[in-house]
Amino acid sequence: MNNETSILRRTFLSGSGVGLGTAALGTLLAGEDRTAKADSAASYRGLPGFPHFVPKAKRVIFLCMAGGPSHLETFDYKPKLDELNGQPMPDSFTAGQPIAQLQGQTLKVQGHLTKFRKHGESGQLISDFLPFHGKMADDLCIIRSMVTEQINHDPAHTFMNTGTAISGRPSMGAWVNYGLGTESEDLPGFVVLTSVGGRNPQPIASRQWGAGSLPSRFQGVQFNSSGDPVYYVKNPAGVTDHQQRRLVDTIQQLDRHRNERLANPEIATRIAAFEMAYRMQTSVPELVDMSGETKETLEMYGATPGDGSYASNCLLARRMAERGVRFIHLYHRGWDHHGGLVNYMNQCCGLTDKATWALLTDLKQRGMLKDTLIIWGGEFGRTPMFQGKGGAGRDHHIKGFSMWMAGGGIKGGVSYGATDELGYNSVEDVVHVRDLHATMLHCLGIDSQRFTVRLQGLDWRLAGVSPSRTIKEILV
Repeated sequence: MNNETSILRRTFLSGSGVGLGTAALGTLLAGEDRTAKADSAASYRGLPGFPHFVPKAKRVIFLCMAGGPSHLETFDYKPKLDELNGQPMPDSFTAGQPIAQLQGQTLKVQGHLTKFRKHGESGQLISDFLPFHGKMADDLCIIRSMVTEQINHDPAHTFMNTGTAISGRPSMGAWVNYGLGTESEDLPGFVVLTSVGGRNPQPIASRQWGAGSLPSRFQGVQFNSSGDPVYYVKNPAGVTDHQQRRLVDTIQQLDRHRNERLANPEIATRIAAFEMAYRMQTSVPELVDMSGETKETLEMYGATPGDGSYASNCLLARRMAERGVRFIHLYHRGWDHHGGLVNYMNQCCGLTDKATWALLTDLKQRGMLKDTLIIWGGEFGRTPMFQGKGGAGRDHHIKGFSMWMAGGGIKGGVSYGATDELGYNSVEDVVHVRDLHATMLHCLGIDSQRFTVRLQGLDWRLAGVSPSRTIKEILV
């Protein structure tokens, strides 16, 4: 195989949509596989010496509320905001600060658009938009002092997912998959699901779960939320499992014969890819078959299997966690509330609040929450200032917003950090996105400062080349 042919094959396979190219080959194909012998689809179990120490969490479920939910209508109650409602926003807060769509406009304070109440023994303040979050208040660590560096959706997602706004860097799921490998022999180690509902659902590019400079076997695999979960995994019409097995074995023999001469790690990885694709023909239909779930479980989630909803994705996430998938990333698109905030918050929370509670509760009942790290949040927050497009709304905001963590290694029923009296700037125990990454890795038993990949002469880390910290105060 000459270099030109290799490039053409790689281009074809990496661009094969969300079918076999993404699901089976996309997880395992690599231009340069630094880590795996790849003699079977299940051979990779992480880097030597990983984890660095005993982990509290075995897996991560990241619940991304794409579009940026308002911290001021979810977790960050500010009485002063209601007191100044409708008045000019003090210049001392906003002078020289980046603002997305309100730049150059008269800025007025927008009070809370819902009530807040204390919940649980911990007395966590949570808004009335999230009644089911109130039920799990004692399991949540609410971080109220998040900051990020990108004020528009796509670069902010890139920053949240990779630790940098530069496209093409490895996503956090790919980092975790690379460091620890997968516990599943029949499913990818990193799976992505998406759902839609709310205002102005922003597109989510597949590079948000890409492998970047890591071998492409570690990138996320997007499962379809409805219809066939993975295209082209089923046997073609008239082809039996036995015939398919013989075909896979024959291709593998040819590839191994070729690889004896070339010693090309890409060929070895493709051998593993075909094996994984064959295994997924059995594992994926079993994964998405909800016939064994009880009526009570379906009702708890509010799920209708196969409807493409966030609720069904949460139930599917639990089933993936049970089967050893290392990193599960759910995106719900619809939180971009520049206007009509009350209406769209009701929509988005109606679609996600109960299902999120059900996922946490289900994992807890099965004894899995203790080693499953759940993270909830968007790419940024919303401004304390009014923006009106079809009713009161809020603009993008990066100086202070809220997220929460729960489960493996995280204290429950606690709050961490704070914004100022108007919810504009994070002022107490500030948590940068890279600190979130470092804390997530710590829960998985990984020292973020020792987890590096050499690229362009630098040792790159998910937690960044600039200083980051593990939030030890919230750890069990």
